[in-house]
Amino acid sequence: MYDRVAPPRSEAELLERAQELAGLGLGQLAARFGEQVPGEPRRAKGYAGRLLELALGADAASRPEPDFTRLGIELKTVPVDAAGLPQESTYLTLAPLRGLTGLAWAESAVRRKLARMLWVPVEGTREVPMAARRIGWPVLWSPSAEQEAALRHDWEELMLLLTTGQLSTLDARHGQWLQIRPKAANARVLAAAHDETGAPAADLPRGFYLRARFTAQILSSAAGALA
Repeated sequence: MYDRVAPPRSEAELLERAQELAGLGLGQLAARFGEQVPGEPRRAKGYAGRLLELALGADAASRPEPDFTRLGIELKTVPVDAAGLPQESTYLTLAPLRGLTGLAWAESAVRRKLARMLWVPVEGTREVPMAARRIGWPVLWSPSAEQEAALRHDWEELMLLLTTGQLSTLDARHGQWLQIRPKAANARVLAAAHDETGAPAADLPRGFYLRARFTAQILSSAAGALA
């Protein structure tokens, strides 16, 4: 039985822990905790993130708080290709479909998620077995004033479409860096919403995502995507 990793007491301690993992394969890290890496891609979805949470001492569990509650830091693992480029957009949080009146960027869940983040790239090439995929060099990040202004602009544009019930026109093409996409296991999963007249309606749950090219800018500030 392996002892649970205590939450980090400082940003420096968290970053040091993440840097010590760089270069390890997921199988090597899993072995430290007596875990077995899933072999099937369907079962492996999200596994790297859960393993990193365990290894780094994340303590939020399923609560709607930053992964490292004492530090206010969110952890994001990013699958990257051989060149270190993100292979997909990054999920942030669910998009509200009702009760939108009075919401402001400063108090939004999106801004809270983005305030302070630890990004950890993980090799995501399909040809590489899950257990052999390496952990890359971490980046501790907060948005610059310019980045936050752009993200806020996207958020306000997207929220206007949500507030006015224009879900039928809202797709992943909206937003320069931030986008909204369906977030559901299948098309049968519906959430309470409202239409353009304000009448109650039902629609697919939606989520806020960061575009891969924005995440690529963040990872480029590291010495290398993969150690």
